Amino acid sequence: MFRLRELESRDIAEINSWRNDPELISHLGAPYRYINLRVDEEWFENYMSSRSRNVRCSIVDENDELYGLVSLTNIDQLNQCAELHLMIGDTVRRGKGAGTFAVREMIRHSFDDLNLHRIELECLAANETAAKLYEKCGFKKEGVKRGSVFKNGEYSDVCMYSILREEYMEVKGNE
Repeated sequence: MFRLRELESRDIAEINSWRNDPELISHLGAPYRYINLRVDEEWFENYMSSRSRNVRCSIVDENDELYGLVSLTNIDQLNQCAELHLMIGDTVRRGKGAGTFAVREMIRHSFDDLNLHRIELECLAANETAAKLYEKCGFKKEGVKRGSVFKNGEYSDVCMYSILREEYMEVKGNE
């Protein structure tokens, strides 16, 4: 039902609309700010010139409708680790399994194709939906960064998660 494809320039206008949605951004660690389309076009161009350190994939359905974006960033070949980021677009497209599919596929790609050892991520402690998704996909909670981000006029906690290759292999072997 879903598939990943590399981020394309045609996706940028819709992603820009998501990044300008205060409700969506309230669930993410990033601060809300107004982002014009040119900034996101430059962000895309920067990605295209840094593909050895980043993997950005659009989450699409069988009709190539864009559901979200999943990324591996700051890929460190020496330490074999990277950071995972997930964003599902408008509220109508959330809760349909796209995020679970994308995270699982990116985990598989990280360990089976990119030969990574560790994937890490951060999510707002208040975002229980995201925490459940990550734990369902095999991530382990490592700790909490107390009061580390300023969101909606107050400081919020951020939870740190990771999954190691051997944990993925254990889950993969049990499927």
